Amino acid sequence: MGESRDRLSRVSSAFRDKFGEDPHFVVRAPGRVNLIGEHIDYHGYPVLPMAISQDIVMAVTVPHDAAQGLRLCNVQSDRYRDFTSSLAEFNFNHMSKPQWHHYVLCGLKGVQEQLPVGKQLRGMRIMVDGSVPPNAGLSSSSALVCCAALAAMKANGLDIPADVLATICAKAEHYIGTEGGGMDQAISFLAQAGKAKLIEFDPLRSSDVVLPEDVVFVVANSCVELNKAATNHFNTRVAEGRIAVQILAHIHNLDWRTIKKASQLQKQLHLSLGPLLHLVDKTFKPEPYSRADVCASLGISEEELQTHCLSASTQNLQTFELLKRIRHVFSETDRVKVFKETCEIGKGADGKHECAKRLGVLMQDSHISCRDDYECSHPDLDDLVSVMQRSGAYGARLTGAGWGGCAVAIVPKQTAEAFLKKVEEDYFAKQPQRAAKLPEALFITSPSDGAGLIS
Repeated sequence: MGESRDRLSRVSSAFRDKFGEDPHFVVRAPGRVNLIGEHIDYHGYPVLPMAISQDIVMAVTVPHDAAQGLRLCNVQSDRYRDFTSSLAEFNFNHMSKPQWHHYVLCGLKGVQEQLPVGKQLRGMRIMVDGSVPPNAGLSSSSALVCCAALAAMKANGLDIPADVLATICAKAEHYIGTEGGGMDQAISFLAQAGKAKLIEFDPLRSSDVVLPEDVVFVVANSCVELNKAATNHFNTRVAEGRIAVQILAHIHNLDWRTIKKASQLQKQLHLSLGPLLHLVDKTFKPEPYSRADVCASLGISEEELQTHCLSASTQNLQTFELLKRIRHVFSETDRVKVFKETCEIGKGADGKHECAKRLGVLMQDSHISCRDDYECSHPDLDDLVSVMQRSGAYGARLTGAGWGGCAVAIVPKQTAEAFLKKVEEDYFAKQPQRAAKLPEALFITSPSDGAGLIS
């Protein structure tokens, strides 16, 4: 509570210094750590994240003169420049390197699209403060989108249910150019203190997952930053998974042009995950597929490949890893299922240690699959995961999109402090630039509340 009051005081004070008045209200949206279920939400499969205490907060005033438009400022003004814009139209032309304010605009755009035709958003003055490390895999960007949408909703007197607002934000974030799923936005709005969540899609829904009482989850930042919207790594994986799904659908005489997600394919094939994995191994060659290979597999022309299989950002791809990508999707989906079942079994007094060990193995297997099949890790991140294992974790894995960012470990509660010290010595103390980021880069976390009004 003390930390929350300090954050509220800081952003309100910065708002008064900038605009000469008190904010009308303050909203927050949390970051998240995904315990397991990486890169499968955009295939329609369940994921298992929890919100963290680190968040984005926005202090907001709605001027009487709506024509004043948007004035957007940041407490860290030396790092994030002010932004001023009319609210009549947002320009989301292709951005090679999206700036922080673009994510805010995504949230505003999502709410604007809910207004009656011809009605514009109210003007707003917004001061932003954030404690979620950027480009660390803890969903700082989605927290910005969600917080902005929440601010716009309140400023315009709308009442949108949390699950609907999460879906709106997931769609709106695509304006940045990243073809993500809906996990980050869903947990931001649906999270509850003390509870991890199984997030399911189509339709969006959540259920509580009770984590073992005798463990803690530790987040560590590899200190390698990658803005996923500034590269094509993420969208390439989306395209490769989609093409693999479409080839499997075509082989089984399904209308493959209407199938974009692995979950849709599974539903139409009426297969469980085990047989699906066997089908994948039997169908795809281990070598990368060329454009000609994909066209031959689907019986289509290059033009149809562009239209039915590739997005605007992946039109120029020349080769496609299919076996490894779709194998990860199905195997990771199975790990999420087993993780939840293991937590259910672990509710009893007996076997808690064994439950935590099984969860650790699942997390470790997830990292190996992300590293080897999805190829979304980084050497420093692999090193960090290894250090966490050697330091006494039951298991550890990358969390978030990858290519840098954070790892999360499941650790016995009674050895948590020794674990932190060991990771600090064996990873962070090795390089001055890492050591300088402590303690923000290494912390114990627990499930926190979702987005909402805080003042």
